[in-house]
Amino acid sequence: MAEEAATRFWELYGAAPDGVWAAPGRVNLIGEYTDFNDGFVMPLALPHTAVAAVARRTDGRLRLHSAQAQADGCAQSDGRARVEGRQGVVELEAAALRPGAVPGWAAYPAGVVWALREAGHPVGGGADIQLSSTVPTGAGLSSSAALEVVTALALNDLYGLGLTGPELAVLARRAENAFVGVPCGVMDQMASACCASGHLLHLDTRDLTCRQVPFDPAGHALRLLVVDTGVRHALGDGAYAERRAGCEAGARALGVRTLREVPYDTLPEALGRLDDPAVRACVRHVVSENRRVERTMALLDAGDVRAVGAVLSDGHASLRDDLRVSCPELDLVVSSALSAGALGARMTGGGFGGSAVVLAGEDAADTVASAVAGAFAAAGYRAPRIFPAVPSEGARRLL
Repeated sequence: MAEEAATRFWELYGAAPDGVWAAPGRVNLIGEYTDFNDGFVMPLALPHTAVAAVARRTDGRLRLHSAQAQADGCAQSDGRARVEGRQGVVELEAAALRPGAVPGWAAYPAGVVWALREAGHPVGGGADIQLSSTVPTGAGLSSSAALEVVTALALNDLYGLGLTGPELAVLARRAENAFVGVPCGVMDQMASACCASGHLLHLDTRDLTCRQVPFDPAGHALRLLVVDTGVRHALGDGAYAERRAGCEAGARALGVRTLREVPYDTLPEALGRLDDPAVRACVRHVVSENRRVERTMALLDAGDVRAVGAVLSDGHASLRDDLRVSCPELDLVVSSALSAGALGARMTGGGFGGSAVVLAGEDAADTVASAVAGAFAAAGYRAPRIFPAVPSEGARRLL
């Protein structure tokens, strides 16, 4: 992986990179729409990664290339970004970066440079960056966070910034919020930056305290599957922001800073104080979802991994019925998997498409996967991509 990335960099820029870094995508086991409410989440890193071969520059220029993307739409009329020749290299001036000025995939690494500079970190010399990724885009597996975190880690190392994983994650989140314009929470970036192989990351998004939770489904004769429906979502289209606004409206109405401050045992009383049905549904989901994360944590600590399946299914019902962020394909994954004997299933990520997770016994996993694929074929949907979720290592230097 590292040697291949270094070779591509040489072919593109005519010199060797200063290093090669990788950052993974993630799948979230439980804890959806809680991270921007200061709540709890429990993701794991996937083996799929964004890889960056990077070299420092001294002239303030930022040159970006993606092996997966066409750069045709990345030229800007103001001359601050242009595409070089046939190689599709997007060239920008680090000092001229502004939110909204860089469209498409290049906004994610460019946004990280902008966020670092805004925070006072000396990365103005620029960089040459060659990116490639095996994280499926639009699948709810944090392909954008992987691009952000791998860029942040590379620049942190090359410029000797001394930032920690959580600090890099916060800067990467700012890039996505303020530069790209997606109002996401910090879970995706924290998962990419801080997950450990063989573990879930139990994250308190209020203060970014983490606990690495051992997670070995195979050791319990289980398999955790990711089902990529192939329905691509875009969280910048407004629907995600509407749910966030609903959560914020609920917090204001209840007189708290965030919905994290609403105890689960007071939820009926809190809901009774809310007049807007949409706001009430947002509050019900977030408060109960935080409870589901706590329940999952307790089950894992007790070694009862099989019982986690029912919690996943409850979470899907809440996302489907209260937040209304599911879609027919995601609902079909859940219903067909459960009918085939899965222990539990739910959509994962921001919704409106993307992926689901399915927990099944090892002896039933292949049957469940076949049932899901068969249900998609019968419904006339394109075949889903199904693969095991293997808890993998977070962001790291490869070369």
